Amino acid sequence: MIKYLLSWFRRKTPMELVTTELAEARLAKLQGETGVDFAKSIVDYNNAKIKRLEAHIAAHAAKTETE
Repeated sequence: MIKYLLSWFRRKTPMELVTTELAEARLAKLQGETGVDFAKSIVDYNNAKIKRLEAHIAAHAAKTETE
């Protein structure tokens, strides 16, 4: 038990530091990729919305021209 508690206060070895930093970098990469996926979905959504609204405007303009 005392060894476990003392392990919290000892200096980490270079290998432990590198391993921790590598795990953090991998996590940051995954979080960044999640952000990219989300941003792409927003762009796709807005592209579809723009097409739908432009079609609506074109249909409305064609309808008003015939009247």
